[in-house]
Amino acid sequence: MTYGILGWYIALDYRIIYDERIPWDAYFSFDNKAIVMTGGSFERHPLSYYFFNWIREIALYLSDGKTNAVFRLALAWMSNLMVSLSILQVFKYLKNIINLPNYISLLLIIFFGIFSTNILLSFTPENFTYTFFLLTLFNHYTASKIKADKRIPAIPLVFAGVTIGGLTVTNIVKVFIPTLFEKDLFKNWRKLLNTAIRVIITSICFILLYLNRIDFKYKTIFSKTSQQYEKFSNVKSTPTWDMISSYFFGGNILFSDFIIRNKHNMKGFHFKAILMDVYSSWIPYIFITILLALISWSYYKNFKNKLVQMLMISFFVDIIIHCFMKFGLHTAFIYGGHFVFVYPLLIGWLFFTYRSSAKITSILVTITGILFTYLVFNNYFRMTEFFWFLNQYYQ
Repeated sequence: MTYGILGWYIALDYRIIYDERIPWDAYFSFDNKAIVMTGGSFERHPLSYYFFNWIREIALYLSDGKTNAVFRLALAWMSNLMVSLSILQVFKYLKNIINLPNYISLLLIIFFGIFSTNILLSFTPENFTYTFFLLTLFNHYTASKIKADKRIPAIPLVFAGVTIGGLTVTNIVKVFIPTLFEKDLFKNWRKLLNTAIRVIITSICFILLYLNRIDFKYKTIFSKTSQQYEKFSNVKSTPTWDMISSYFFGGNILFSDFIIRNKHNMKGFHFKAILMDVYSSWIPYIFITILLALISWSYYKNFKNKLVQMLMISFFVDIIIHCFMKFGLHTAFIYGGHFVFVYPLLIGWLFFTYRSSAKITSILVTITGILFTYLVFNNYFRMTEFFWFLNQYYQ
């Protein structure tokens, strides 16, 4: 409901969600118009063109074919629905997979709901918004299968590969991670062969659809990918360690300082853009350090837990892409939908580890409560700055 009110207010009173003149970067490097109209670049989002055709047509139908406030509201509400359903999937995981008590699950969900990624994606029509939902849905589904010692059927695997990989190509790797944890996979060659066949079928379906999208001109994939890597991996203005802490680990959770830049659409129209800067105070760095310490503690205590390994390996994929390969590291805060749900789930597993220790559980509740309190005040304050920006330039 809170997300819905936020999206309603921004869509009806401001034009920042969708403006015909602004294809990208109006706020936090999101490419709203470009995504809505084309689904984004094919080398990074190979099948999102088809998906956003449906999204755009639904919004246009509701707005009588006009890209007005109703059109913006429709886009915002669809994003709101996806983020709300994503949070629901995380809650279901905490309750059904980890079996946490209600009060801990609610604490983690409310904490998670204030993350900057959730706030921004709740009104932003972007690939990451829909990938967020698909990843949380697939994560909950596969966790339930692995927990019950069942294999992941071919049809759901193919569907996940096409949709999740189709919206952001690097995420297709995450679709295959749960298959590595199927029961006795490496002890029975028949099970290994069966899994290999399902993975191959999924890969073939995805590749064929991808090639069909570009009329089988496969060479353009390599040239475009190389161009994108050069464009999004060579930023030298900020130290790498600060981009990792402020953008990758921090910006998805805790808003940092904002800066305003002059931009233009390369067709003569100039506009103002709001972007995230690195943290200017030591307190956010302490916040992120404590949060990462909780995550690391959980991983250490649950190292032999297959479900925890599934989460962490998936998280490591993003760490490798953004922190080591440095792809999009300077804007890593917008990719939060790919992995930010890992935080509440791993903290949930930490609570599960100490479920029989009232003392440590109380300590964990206190730490989470303190983090939550600071998160609320920080993100509320930063959102007031965001609305000042909207009032100044996007009414």
